[in-house]
Amino acid sequence: MSFAPIHDRAARRKGGETAMAALMPRIAGPGELEARGDDRYLSEMTRCVFKAGFVWRVIENKWPDFESAFQGFVPLYWQQVPPEVLEELAKDERIVRNMQKIRTVPENARMIVDASREHGSFGAFLSQWPSDDQAGLLLWLKRHGSRLGGASAQYFLRRVGWDGFILSPDVVTVLEREGLVDASPGSKKRLIQAQEAFNRWHRETGLPYSHLSRIVSFSIDS
Repeated sequence: MSFAPIHDRAARRKGGETAMAALMPRIAGPGELEARGDDRYLSEMTRCVFKAGFVWRVIENKWPDFESAFQGFVPLYWQQVPPEVLEELAKDERIVRNMQKIRTVPENARMIVDASREHGSFGAFLSQWPSDDQAGLLLWLKRHGSRLGGASAQYFLRRVGWDGFILSPDVVTVLEREGLVDASPGSKKRLIQAQEAFNRWHRETGLPYSHLSRIVSFSIDS
């Protein structure tokens, strides 16, 4: 289906084209992903992991303490951190003391270090992955990382400025209503169907994937 009706509904709901344009997510500019340090990628990754299933506001308010407790999230350190350090963190009242989520830090640090060794930096790795294969990137992050399946990886990519969609409940509702996805929730097939829909809309409009995703979410009452 054409993206125009979705766009028009969203613009009406948000008070017009100009008002809606002001609400679009920011996309990283040329060289910006590469310039970001690997420690900042591990930090944002961890923030999204801890937010999953939790009150986001609490994590945001505590994040300066997370930064202090995790000593700036330097991947080369965290990839080989001794187990006793993780055990101490599980007692640290500065953070949310969830041992399963704490254990994701060394696992995701190893993923970042491995990608950096191959590509020069994790940002360089992300910058070379095309938005028309976000499904492939999400599957890669799920396979090589820890707790990066589902929405956590999508929100991580959005926070660092990588241009991609988020399959929020509102976006999924539109995709289902328009008959663009029909595979089982959480399946690889469903993710690929969503990618195909966004690829068509991108070819039609020339809009960034992040903007398409936000516009879709604005197009229905929630």
